[in-house]
Amino acid sequence: MRLRQTKSCPGKLTLNNAFTIDGFADRLLTWFDQHGRKNLPWQQDTTPYRVWVSEIMLQQTQVKTVIPYFERWMKSFPTLKKLARAEESTVLKHWEGLGYYSRARNLKKTAQIILNNYAGKVPDSMDEILKLPGVGRYTAGAILSIAFGQKVPVLDGNVKRVLSRIFLLKENGSNSQSENILWEIMHSLLPETGSGDFNQAFMELGATVCLPKNPLCLLCPLKQNCKAQKTGEQGLYPPRKLKTPSTKIEVSAAVILRRNKIYIQKRKVGGLMGGLWEFPGGKFEPGESAEQCLSREIKEEMGVALHIDEKFMTVKHSYTRFRVTLHVFLCRIRSGRVSPTECEKWDWVKREKLDTYPFPAANVKIIKRLINHQN
Repeated sequence: MRLRQTKSCPGKLTLNNAFTIDGFADRLLTWFDQHGRKNLPWQQDTTPYRVWVSEIMLQQTQVKTVIPYFERWMKSFPTLKKLARAEESTVLKHWEGLGYYSRARNLKKTAQIILNNYAGKVPDSMDEILKLPGVGRYTAGAILSIAFGQKVPVLDGNVKRVLSRIFLLKENGSNSQSENILWEIMHSLLPETGSGDFNQAFMELGATVCLPKNPLCLLCPLKQNCKAQKTGEQGLYPPRKLKTPSTKIEVSAAVILRRNKIYIQKRKVGGLMGGLWEFPGGKFEPGESAEQCLSREIKEEMGVALHIDEKFMTVKHSYTRFRVTLHVFLCRIRSGRVSPTECEKWDWVKREKLDTYPFPAANVKIIKRLINHQN
């Protein structure tokens, strides 16, 4: 393949005719047959529903992390119909710890749409499948190629890395033009049949051999075609995107005790963790101590004055764009009547029942400590 600049649009890269490398697909598929993982749970029965759920779970999440979640999910929601009719809180509980909870809400919402508008069958056309909430071009490509056998490419981080190194591409998908070039290249590589296996093999190669650091080039079936391997520039490709520094956030949270029960509240729908339960609290304001922050937040949000008994623990948790330090205190209500204004609902729950509610990952650490503390 040759990438060239167009006269009408200098600097814009386009494909010059269809790209072929003799034996490219055969070598990749032979390697996949011999060395690729074949026992992953979502590979055993590649129905559109199972492929869809697995691909959503695998977004920005390692395979080893996803496996138990996928197995538990399929045990509780073995069919699209079961998922569509499940309570949202149950769905979120099954997602607890995977992060990006909008993905779980979209899975349920999309299941309902498919059940009502598509007679319970995942659509098999690109135009229709892209109309579904939470389904982008990559997920659509995976479903259509793996479950339906259509000649459609996929493009995830692993695929981008392999393409970039093989052809010494400066494109890293950081903008729409760069992304479109990578899609076009990947489409040109697809064999006439077996696109699902080809896509899986390409992703597997990136996940297990063409690693971000210290790639295992001697094991790569495409090493004879890889320009980065020949020039020793694997570490320079793909060009790194500029990272946005993560924001540090200090938060106080209250474990409020009353007659062997603990107060929890459900976040309003919308936002990063909408629909999840949590312990009340909030962010520090300038100059505040952890205790001062907690007293102010509880007064503002619940209308009560707190008696802070003791510091219970400190939790540190990292999200994609920010890092949270959560200061947790055991508390009792000193005065006032509970009248929350910033939540969808609230409840007093026995300690041993806390883990039946869906909580953000940082709060889950508190619950584990509370349950162990009781025992």
